[in-house]
Amino acid sequence: MNQISSKAILVVSFGTSYKEARIASIAQIEKDISEAFPDFRIYHAWTSKMILSVLRKRDSLVIPTVKEAMEQMIQDGITKLIVQPTHILDGIENNIMKEDVLSYKKEFQSIVFGAPLLSSEKDSQAIIHAISEEFPDLASEDALVLMGHGTAHHVNVVYSNLNKAFKSMGYPNFFLGTVEAEPTVQDLVTEVEEFQPDKIVLTPFMIVAGDHAHNDMAGTEPDSWLHQFRQMNKNVCPVLKGLGEYPGIRSMFIEHIQDAMTQL
Repeated sequence: MNQISSKAILVVSFGTSYKEARIASIAQIEKDISEAFPDFRIYHAWTSKMILSVLRKRDSLVIPTVKEAMEQMIQDGITKLIVQPTHILDGIENNIMKEDVLSYKKEFQSIVFGAPLLSSEKDSQAIIHAISEEFPDLASEDALVLMGHGTAHHVNVVYSNLNKAFKSMGYPNFFLGTVEAEPTVQDLVTEVEEFQPDKIVLTPFMIVAGDHAHNDMAGTEPDSWLHQFRQMNKNVCPVLKGLGEYPGIRSMFIEHIQDAMTQL
């Protein structure tokens, strides 16, 4: 890393209270970005105030908020900044993050934003390719069910579109739903039942395999996805692996930074 550079990349994540997920996903994304852009100083920030509070109290781990990171970069003499979110969609969290960053725009010569993970048709194709690479042994008779977060923001339609894109790109056994919006787990149960798989693999469509993955997806409660899919009397296998652990996904963030760099 160039210690005297006035150019920086701020990597912004929602965060997670799961140490293993943080190391495997968020820290690995930051490491790959640092290695890809040695002329830039790398900073990070998390947006979940609740998770930041938990880590401070439980682990004595202090991770900056976006505003704290902005203040630090001003002190460090950063003048040109690329902000790369690890958010999946350009939704509510991403919009709030942008507002926080841009409240400091007078302190910088230039601030540009890299796109969230799923921001274009090209991204959809790259994500589908990255997911298929992670499950090379998945038989065509088996179903891969991905659990996304979902949002009240209108951008949530991206989940339904990607669920359809799996099929149009030759993956009729890939299914994507959400915990908090649509498609719902009930929608997916209906779809998967129609597909009649031999086996069902559950995995999160989230950057980290955190609380939602461990509890809403793979938990023991009756409303967990694991429990609901097991009602089909199929072998259901949960895979607790966040998207940030996929090399193909991490390379997408690097491409988004490269795209943003042309505007710096």
